Amino acid sequence: MRAHHIDRPADLDVVRESYDRVADNYAHMVVTTGVGDIRSHPWLKASIDAFADTVSGLGPVLDVGCGPGTVTAYLAERGLDVSGVDLSSRMIENARRLHPQCRFSVASATDLDLGEASLGGVLGWWSLFNLPRDVLPQVLALFARALKPGGHFITATHVGDEDAVRTEAYGGVPVNWTTHKWRPEQLVDLIEQAGLRPVAELRLPADEQVGPGLVIMAKRPT
Repeated sequence: MRAHHIDRPADLDVVRESYDRVADNYAHMVVTTGVGDIRSHPWLKASIDAFADTVSGLGPVLDVGCGPGTVTAYLAERGLDVSGVDLSSRMIENARRLHPQCRFSVASATDLDLGEASLGGVLGWWSLFNLPRDVLPQVLALFARALKPGGHFITATHVGDEDAVRTEAYGGVPVNWTTHKWRPEQLVDLIEQAGLRPVAELRLPADEQVGPGLVIMAKRPT
């Protein structure tokens, strides 16, 4: 029995099946076009580099919603003790194929068994926006509890006032998931309520590929 209960999203299985369907196309896109790879976006790369510098030496790092493992592998190259988890077993198959030197497992953000003060860093990198609005605060509280004092959390997500229902993605593959968008001040408030202290924020304007985005880094107070 996990000490920290989190409500199971009603659409968890539907979202998992959707990501299983798009996993191969998404991994191919990242490898062939650089879309979704932080190395092709200097500001996102700078954010991950700052996170890596900050948590270096603090202990294990967990990449929650790692997809095909691009950021996990990058952090491993930076010398971090990092592992990745993802809801989609097909995403994890791609991650293991592309980055066999790294550790990956299948798990939902809502079903992680994380020990108190067991991690130096946690990432929710463009991976938490499918969580319902009443579930995200529970997951953030889990992350805060799992971080060591001085440990850091980094997240990136979509900015907006509404929920967007996605019916196809990555080459027209049929999917069924909801992107829950947040205003920056709303997400900062949630992170603070979870017990973390925001230390940096990066706002990204919309471009030809995606709408506006947000990166926040926060720490567990010492």
